[in-house]
Amino acid sequence: MKEKILETIKQYETIIVHRHVRPDPDAYGSQGGLVEILKESFPNKKIFAVGQEEPSLNYMRRLDSIQDDVYKGALVIVCDTANEERICDKRYTLGDKLIKIDHHPNEDPYGDLLWVDTSASSCSEMIYEFYLSGKDKGLKMSDESARLLFGGIVGDTGRFLFPSTSEKTFLYAGELIHYNFSRNELFDKMYELNPNIIKLNGYILQNFELQENGVGSVILSKKLLDEFNANPPEASLLVGTLGDVRGIKAWVFFIEEKDQIRVRLRSKGPVINGVARKFNGGGHPLAAGASIYSWDEVDNVLKELSEVCENHS
Repeated sequence: MKEKILETIKQYETIIVHRHVRPDPDAYGSQGGLVEILKESFPNKKIFAVGQEEPSLNYMRRLDSIQDDVYKGALVIVCDTANEERICDKRYTLGDKLIKIDHHPNEDPYGDLLWVDTSASSCSEMIYEFYLSGKDKGLKMSDESARLLFGGIVGDTGRFLFPSTSEKTFLYAGELIHYNFSRNELFDKMYELNPNIIKLNGYILQNFELQENGVGSVILSKKLLDEFNANPPEASLLVGTLGDVRGIKAWVFFIEEKDQIRVRLRSKGPVINGVARKFNGGGHPLAAGASIYSWDEVDNVLKELSEVCENHS
């Protein structure tokens, strides 16, 4: 499939790369990393990264603004996006051909060509693997593409702490750091938090609930976020903070947005993406997301999460 994707890329003069809404470092890393590889490899092609920008990720890269007519006869590639409804910028349908590159469970097999590898730690890891498979066929890696891919891998592995981190992940990261970019600068941008978010994290640590069955939970209402001058994307950065709690098996953050309540699920072992699917979501076995539309549904989510934890050996 990697060879088919490369041959398809070579056939098109215009290539437009998308990723998912509410992007994280891996979304930016895989999208931007692929774009920079292709620009370095095919300088005469027109290659764009599109989507709504997330200001907190501007340090990774800025996105392109293009007109609708650019899609005419173009190849569209979507990175790190499990299902079509989560693709950022709905113009992805305007291209001539669509390619899906992703590491989430393939429950929505959209696209003309699909490369899905659920064993990969991140989509950025897959993009680096794509480069490796094609470096003898014209693909070139730049310092900027290496920086973006390394950042995406670090982001989706929680600095190599998550179970998805494999021997291959470490191997690829070890190769990427030989390129000319500052890891210290990248880490500072990725993990530094404003004082108000640090204080919100303190609130979370003081007020989370932990049940005897190992289920942890945090409720962050819009009113509470306003008190800390924090927005939902900033609050979502703190979801991993409960991973250090002894006795916790899985946990959930309920984060209120304007039109919904985002459900952020994490686990140390029990498979929780099935819970997410029951509430308009999905994701990885140990990291998933969903949406509910009333605080009355919180107990239903906790009930489902409790059943998963109690049935986990």
